Amino acid sequence: MSKTNNFVFWGLYIVAWIIFVGLSIEAGGLIVNFFFSLYKPEFVQNLYQKLDLIEMYEESKLAFFGIYSFILFISILKACLFYIVIRLMHKMDLSKPFNTFVSSQISQISYYTLSIGLLGYIARQLVKYLMHYGFVTENLNQFWTDSQAFIFMGAVIYIIATIFKKGVDIQNENDLTV
Repeated sequence: MSKTNNFVFWGLYIVAWIIFVGLSIEAGGLIVNFFFSLYKPEFVQNLYQKLDLIEMYEESKLAFFGIYSFILFISILKACLFYIVIRLMHKMDLSKPFNTFVSSQISQISYYTLSIGLLGYIARQLVKYLMHYGFVTENLNQFWTDSQAFIFMGAVIYIIATIFKKGVDIQNENDLTV
């Protein structure tokens, strides 16, 4: 591998770490925000993103817990997704990339990406449904605006994972014949 490619790879590795740390902080902040919403709702205005769903909690606890579950699951899945990317980049041997570890990691990335997209799409539809019943939900769209992009990206990554799996099979077959 050339020096330029190696430099770009390690640059992307550092960017992946930065994104992972940011997403972990976001997920942690949302979890803290959730617990403060339950136990000290007056303090929520001072917390991360000022995600105040107290009115929803007072009107319907089911809607509150449902929406917050989607928000937390999506944020945690995004952090887990980048953890898998970091693990893949850390352990991947670029001189021989077609191995079972890389293939399984890329498959996991596709599953996580597709899950994030589908959960985001379902949450967006649920929020639209709740708007018809008078719930204030305009500050929630920031959590699932990119759900369609995640679905598409998950499909593309799944295709790449399938190609890698076939590459691993061909490489193993060639290793046995030589």
